[in-house]
Formats: sequence, C-alpha cells, structure tokens
Amino acid sequence: MLQLPNGVRHGPDYLNRPRQEALVEIIRAIVAEAPLYVPVMPGNGKPMSVRMTNCGSLGWVTDKERGYRYQPTHPATGRPWPEIPGELLEIWNDVSGYDKPPEACLVNFYSDDARMGLHQDRDEKDLTAPVVSISLGNTCLFRVGGLTRTDKTSSLRLSSGDVVILGGEGRLCFHGVDRIYPATSTLLKNGGRINLTLRRVTP
Repeated sequence: MLQLPNGVRHGPDYLNRPRQEALVEIIRAIVAEAPLYVPVMPGNGKPMSVRMTNCGSLGWVTDKERGYRYQPTHPATGRPWPEIPGELLEIWNDVSGYDKPPEACLVNFYSDDARMGLHQDRDEKDLTAPVVSISLGNTCLFRVGGLTRTDKTSSLRLSSGDVVILGGEGRLCFHGVDRIYPATSTLLKNGGRINLTLRRVTP
C-alpha cells in the first residue's frame, strides 16, 4: 500500500458525478469572468504548460518581472477575481480542519500533454492552513515527496472527484503532476483536467 508523507491525505471519489458536473459549470462561469491565461516563469519568462485563473479575494500569479505572488486582480483584465463559490467553501469546511475560509482558489487547466514540475506551495503567509486540491476530468499521475526536492517521492493516480489535502507536517511537501492520462474521464467534453487548489494565504 502506498505510504503518503505525514499530513498528506488522499480522499478518492470524494465528489460523486453530479457534484463534479455542478462544479464544472461553476468553473465555466468563473472562467467567463476571469479568463484562463498562460503564466510564465520568473526570470526566464518561459511559459508554463498549464493555463490558469483564480477566484477569491486573492489570486496566485507569476510573471517574468515580479515572480510568484498573490494579488487581488486578474493580470490580463485588471479586474477583481470572482468570489469563491459556496460549493467550494463547503468542501474546504468538510476536509480542511481549519476554522478560517480560504482567500484564494487557483484554477489550473491541464491539456492532455501538460504537466507540473515538483514544487512547494510556499507563497502563502499562513502555512498553518492546509492546501486542499480537487481533481476534475482526466486522471493524472501525481507525485509527492518530502520537504526537500531531493527527497524520495511516491506517485499515485488522481481520478476525477478525488481530493488531496496537504497539511501539518506535509504542508510544504514537494509535489507535481507527471502526466495526464487521456480519455480516462468523460466529465470534460474536450478532455484535459481541471485542478482546483483552495488556500488560506493570510493569517
């Protein structure tokens, strides 16, 4: 049996199909208000393979000049991010074990050839709050390690409706997405995967 790092929890099939479908419609409305864009790496300006947007009072962004940060407005439109919908707040309240609501929800869209290198979620000021990750659409191969990039890693498949919580000792574990498995879900009409990560950000 796969042994996850302390503080990292996997909830397979947390969302049933009707709840997944309802969330997809909610995300469509968010994207209509705050369009997906291609973020770029600090320094070298290399584009990431995912497209992203946010909802909440703060959104995570990155660009060549100013790097990783949270800000209250969309970098392309200059408008405030949409509010985090109640359905996502309910999930946070159910699984996070944290008594304050998230201020940010990062929406990542992975095409079937996208991936995400090993990284830590460490731009938040409140690291006592967990990160709650929700998978929708095609299955991915998720990799999680320890507190340094060179620590041993484990891999597991995340299917549509799964949740992962990084909290406690596992809050700063390195993690990433090695690949997407095409045609493993019928949730998204054109394939791909949506990942939602709820984050508290400030104490």
